[in-house]
Amino acid sequence: MTRCRPGPFVLGLGLVLAVLGGGVATAAEAPGDAQRGQTVFAAKHCVRCHASRGQTSVGPVLEELRRPQGAYELAGRFWNHAPAMFTSLRREGIAWPEIDPAEMADLMAYLQADASRDPAPDLDQGQILLVSKGCLKCHRYRGEGGKIAVELTQYNPGYQSPVTWAGAVWKHAPRMAEEARRMGVSYPRFAGEEMGNLVGLLRSTAKSP
Repeated sequence: MTRCRPGPFVLGLGLVLAVLGGGVATAAEAPGDAQRGQTVFAAKHCVRCHASRGQTSVGPVLEELRRPQGAYELAGRFWNHAPAMFTSLRREGIAWPEIDPAEMADLMAYLQADASRDPAPDLDQGQILLVSKGCLKCHRYRGEGGKIAVELTQYNPGYQSPVTWAGAVWKHAPRMAEEARRMGVSYPRFAGEEMGNLVGLLRSTAKSP
């Protein structure tokens, strides 16, 4: 029987789920602080590529990053940004910045990401994303689908928190981007509400621990 080759989204989500399996609940997270987030933005060398408008900027200018947006929307933008950023940093010999949960909360606050700006997840659209992003080629969902990766209805603390989810995506982005490049497969992008819809579906059907 032919073994299915995981697409980048399947691989990446599997990595995210693995690290979040031992994560903390949302209630344990302290609120982010925009002023501290500005310090994180500078300390993690984000300003090297994301300068203010009018200055030389390799990537999108700061004003494009720092705008009112949903928290899951920003997590999706982190996902989208990973391949280009990883390639750029590797070319310059710079290590991928490590961001701990408190720093991620502060950074998201600085970038004006707020979970209250995310619309209520559309679970039907989340179901469509499971198929369109290729998740079910290798993952199981309610017992249906592939048998290579984990069952997506397994309880996962990361489903409850956009900060934890974003932190896990960020932490594993280098490996996700590198595996996608190595395998020669396209890297899926998330727009607008898509990340929130997908995580909303997973959260709604996750089994209690």
